[in-house]
Amino acid sequence: MSIMEIVICEIQQIAAEKKGNLPPLTDDLVLLESGLDSLGIAILVARLEETLGLDPFTESDDISYPVTLGDFVRFYENAAKSRDVASGYAR
Repeated sequence: MSIMEIVICEIQQIAAEKKGNLPPLTDDLVLLESGLDSLGIAILVARLEETLGLDPFTESDDISYPVTLGDFVRFYENAAKSRDVASGYAR
């Protein structure tokens, strides 16, 4: 499963648990308009850390935060690539 698929699956699961409605989950969807509140986004980050084994928010020196869903996914993809390169397992 790709990082994009994992992120979308987790967002859908969190929304279902909160019985919330989701807009179409597209790359240009602003995270604050995704139907997840700040707690929902924090839960998403925690679940992704558990699933993917990384938290780019604590591991990155980048001070800019993702605004759109596409930015968010790329943030995780880049962190995964950096981890793989650092450990010698570039894909």
